[in-house]
Amino acid sequence: MILSCNNISKSFDDTSIISNCSFVINEGEKAAIVGINGAGKSTLLKIIVGELAADDGTVVISKGKTIGYLSQHQDINNNNTIYQEMLSVKQHIIDMEDRIRTMEQQMNGLEGDALTAHMNSYTNLVHTFEALDGYSYKSEINGVLNGLSFKEDEHNALVSTLSGGQRTRVALCKLLLSKPDIILLDEPTNHLDIASITWLEDFLRNYKGTVIIVAHDRFFLDRIVTKVIEIDMSNVLVFSGNYSDYSSKKAMLRDNLMKAYLNQQREIKHQQEVIDKLKSFNREKSIKRAESREKMLDKIEVLDKPTTANSNMRIMLTPQKISGNDVLDVCGLTKSYDNLLLFNNVNFQVKRGEKVAIIGANGTGKTTILKIINQLVTPDKGDVKLGTNVEIGYYDQEHNVLNMDKSIFDEISDAYPYLTNTEIRNVLAAFLFTGDDVFKLIGDLSGGERGRVSLAKLMLSNANFLILDEPTIHLDIESKEILENAINSYEGTVLYVSHDRYFINKTATRILDLEGQTLTNYIGNYDYYLEKHPVLAPVATTVASQENVSVSDNSGKKDWQAMKEEQAMLRKRQNDLKKTEDKIASIEAEINLLNEEMAKEEVYSSPAESLKIHKKQTILNKELETLYELWDSLME
Repeated sequence: MILSCNNISKSFDDTSIISNCSFVINEGEKAAIVGINGAGKSTLLKIIVGELAADDGTVVISKGKTIGYLSQHQDINNNNTIYQEMLSVKQHIIDMEDRIRTMEQQMNGLEGDALTAHMNSYTNLVHTFEALDGYSYKSEINGVLNGLSFKEDEHNALVSTLSGGQRTRVALCKLLLSKPDIILLDEPTNHLDIASITWLEDFLRNYKGTVIIVAHDRFFLDRIVTKVIEIDMSNVLVFSGNYSDYSSKKAMLRDNLMKAYLNQQREIKHQQEVIDKLKSFNREKSIKRAESREKMLDKIEVLDKPTTANSNMRIMLTPQKISGNDVLDVCGLTKSYDNLLLFNNVNFQVKRGEKVAIIGANGTGKTTILKIINQLVTPDKGDVKLGTNVEIGYYDQEHNVLNMDKSIFDEISDAYPYLTNTEIRNVLAAFLFTGDDVFKLIGDLSGGERGRVSLAKLMLSNANFLILDEPTIHLDIESKEILENAINSYEGTVLYVSHDRYFINKTATRILDLEGQTLTNYIGNYDYYLEKHPVLAPVATTVASQENVSVSDNSGKKDWQAMKEEQAMLRKRQNDLKKTEDKIASIEAEINLLNEEMAKEEVYSSPAESLKIHKKQTILNKELETLYELWDSLME
């Protein structure tokens, strides 16, 4: 055990975020913390590193172990270059190297015991230096910088001039170079391209220390983690295995909980029906039985209804107007910025119904291509032609289509005034905005929430050609699954840029790889791309997929036969129950008639007649008692 959380609880404004969270991380283990946006994942990381105090509970870290933390937002802002920032991590190595050089120079003036003592100190220092890989620290720095897509000509760029995403990558490089015993990463893939994410996967998989990751990249988690810690409605559950293992186990657990809940609800309803029926018999034994059942019913611990998976929600994106078969024709497209050539003589076409993903390293010009198609950027050369009846719906990373001063509800209502309040709420609910959430200001939303609002607007538009720039960035896994379902059911055409390999694998019918200033076409999803890419093919690793279990004909026949037999038994029991209830009603009516007869003067004044009716009543009551027993067993 290197780290343990014991009964951690945290609330904000009387809202419980984490409740009695307990788990153990073993040395060298790779674990993921998952949950929807706002579940408390980042909060838990901050509690572990001590940036935030828990309301209750303790965090225990093994004595002497170091911990490194990458938050989502970095405030690195100084006049160092990128390379100088990396050197600062290795300052103890540099100081040791300087000390070694100094000691080497000092040897010339020493002799005898002084030289022997000096040589012993020198040897120990060199051994320590070698153990810390001192001779390779420069190549290590270059390897990490290159792995996270910092080109050599960028190493001397000032940190103060970098974008937020670049600063996050600088912070990640420094963290990896520092080699702490425990690495905590909060959304490390948000600002990385596919090549960098792949490099980071390999680095973390081979890292000898312990790694805890908060991420929504399912492919990334599948390749790295062996334990998943889920935060759901402030409760924490721990699952062994990677993300796919967790996902299947979670689905089974959710199904089992739902079955248990529904079974209990059916049993409660059934018992209440029996109680009501027994009371309606209005007999002493029946009433006692009803009271006994009521006591048993009161002792039942009623299960809460499990939360359902919103990923099962189906959003139908149906264009009102059908485009022609030729949706987009890009011919000879070329674009440069400040003597930097992004791409040259790019050509491609998009046909109706295709879902096309553009992939490539950061800075290659993927977003620029989308902006040129949307006439937001002018190309240096080339033409972009739209087909007949093509109407574009554009989703950008910055969400410039949103008014920050409006509420979510007003943003939709003002854009589509013909929609009723109920229709607007239904659409927003499909994108996980319910209740009073719809009245939040756009400006107060997180990046993921703004993304969902933009997607909701896009869904309602008349567009038949969706152009999406990084649609999954900042979305949690649940929201990504909803978007995947929406795109897969979309009857129009989609062109998008994404670094989310799982998302690409689920939705793309074709991939355009922007590499070497040109596009290469791959007719398939991300698995196909990995298989066919000349560099990646030898080491391609496909997204984990669930196996389809085939059922033999004999097995199918047996299942069908068993089902038919069960249905026949159920129908027989229902028929028997109906006949029993009819017989009970008939005998009760007959007993009532005998009671009326007994009340007549000519009967109760005649001992012979009274005895005769009394015998009939006794026989009927015994028969009725037997029928009650039979009815009770049939109801069970």
